[in-house]
Amino acid sequence: MGNRLTKICTRTGDNGTTGLGDGSRTDKDAPRIEAIGAIDELNSALGLLLSHDLPGSIQDRLSRVQHRLFDVGGELCLPGQAAHHVISSEQIEELEAALEELNADLPPLREFILPGGTPAAAACHLARTICRRAERRLVSLGKVEDINPAGIMYLNRLSDLLFVMARQLNRLAGKTDVYWQHERK
Repeated sequence: MGNRLTKICTRTGDNGTTGLGDGSRTDKDAPRIEAIGAIDELNSALGLLLSHDLPGSIQDRLSRVQHRLFDVGGELCLPGQAAHHVISSEQIEELEAALEELNADLPPLREFILPGGTPAAAACHLARTICRRAERRLVSLGKVEDINPAGIMYLNRLSDLLFVMARQLNRLAGKTDVYWQHERK
């Protein structure tokens, strides 16, 4: 593989635009860039989560997700490439299977839970909320441009998976979830 980037500071974005993969330029606050940025932020949050000591199965799944999210960002960077989708029903089904597996031995929820518990579970909850934002940005982009609808479904399942992973991380560490107290005194 040759050098992808030889110069990092190009100054080409100083006017409020950024380059896309097809060579075109667009505003840095355009819906496409908002979606790409939210997915990048999600990927960074997953990187932070992966810096924790995680069980191998969770670590492996999150690593695969990181690579897929990078692929989604690459797909979004190429407007008009609707024929080439990196997320399909297969990847969504993979998340659903992981969700079922990780949720199987968790106690049923009888109350809302707050983000927290162990540092890893809290990082997982943070990634979950960023995932929800990325999903909203992709929905917004889909209102003005053609996108792969499977990307929205993937992010929706991923946020559910991150919620269950956070609960599982607390359980494995011997911590209980942080329950919302609706009648605080």
